[in-house]
Amino acid sequence: MTDVLRRGRASLAFAFLVQGVAFALLVTRIPAIQDRYGISDGLLPVFLAAVPILAGAGSVGTERLIKWVPPSRVLRWSQPVVLLSLLGAGAGEAMWQAAVALGVFGLSVGALDASMNMLGVSLQQAYGRSIMLGFHAAYSLGGIAGASLAWAGAHWDLALFVSYLPVVAVLLPAALVGSRWYVDAGVPSGGAGKGGAVGFKLLLPLCLVMTFAYIGDSTVSNWSAKYAQDVLGGSEEVSTVPYNAYMVMTLLGRGLGDLGVRRFGAVAVVRGGSVVAALGFAVVAAAPGAWAGVAGFTVLGLGLSVIVPQTFAAAGRRAFESYGPGASDAAVARLNVFNYVGFLIGSPLVGGLGDAWNYRGAMLVPMVLVLVTLGYARAFASEADRYGDGHERPRTADVGRGSNGL
Repeated sequence: MTDVLRRGRASLAFAFLVQGVAFALLVTRIPAIQDRYGISDGLLPVFLAAVPILAGAGSVGTERLIKWVPPSRVLRWSQPVVLLSLLGAGAGEAMWQAAVALGVFGLSVGALDASMNMLGVSLQQAYGRSIMLGFHAAYSLGGIAGASLAWAGAHWDLALFVSYLPVVAVLLPAALVGSRWYVDAGVPSGGAGKGGAVGFKLLLPLCLVMTFAYIGDSTVSNWSAKYAQDVLGGSEEVSTVPYNAYMVMTLLGRGLGDLGVRRFGAVAVVRGGSVVAALGFAVVAAAPGAWAGVAGFTVLGLGLSVIVPQTFAAAGRRAFESYGPGASDAAVARLNVFNYVGFLIGSPLVGGLGDAWNYRGAMLVPMVLVLVTLGYARAFASEADRYGDGHERPRTADVGRGSNGL
């Protein structure tokens, strides 16, 4: 494999890690942001919903932008904007400043997520073997690091700006330097992908899988602490453990997942992940105590960890096979919108069912949705390649140019 691809893979993994840090620093300090700007409990959901909605708009905009600009350039400039908007969220005083900072964060993170996964999918196609889970493992590692930094800031009672500034000061220049080695694998030499139209019917099964996966993920991120404390009777300290255990297992699952795809194939890995995730939800729903619930969330992280990266990979592969070079980028951008759809649906769905019925029963809903993924598992198969059957076929790809030449 050429040095260009190796450098591109390493620099993209670093971009995923940086994004994991930034996102975790935002979501884990939401209470501090609320206090700083005096955002009421009634208004907070509006702010929280606006971020994924704008992120979806940013992803849609990226689908159109890549007709003229290569994904590497979108990623190069959207990542600094994400980091600066995070810093802005900690620097303002008036509520309108919070709205602007979070709005910019949402739009730029949509462009970042889309372009980042475009490059990951195209690099996987160039490598001819599964590497996509490794990028998402870097994101999980960044999320763990970001959550740890956020805990330290809260523990030492640091102002948000003081907590965010050193992180941004280190990561922003590092991300810009790393962006010199991004590779638009398979992009025509003119610079930008074709971004051709991709039929929605082709992507529909994968869009549903992405939505279901993020309903499950948002259930953990938004409700695991409350569930462990209020339903399972755990202490405040124990209530912080489920999400951390979940994140550690997503890191483990993604770190090993590429090996599983190469050995058993994407279809088998997605099916296995769906069953394991459903088992985790079942354990959570039936848990007699807090530590049994922690065990359930731990199993859940291992199962869900493999689904999202493989969904991106499958979308890019199916679009490439059906429409040719350039179409995979458009498919990834379109699929990425359903990341935010699942996030928007998951939290109010579980919360509403929990209030109207009970939270144990509410946990069964994402369990069922994850199991529905089994019915769409064949969408992860490829007719052109035999990923993971023990004899992966090498691919010849135009690796385009490193973005340092753009």
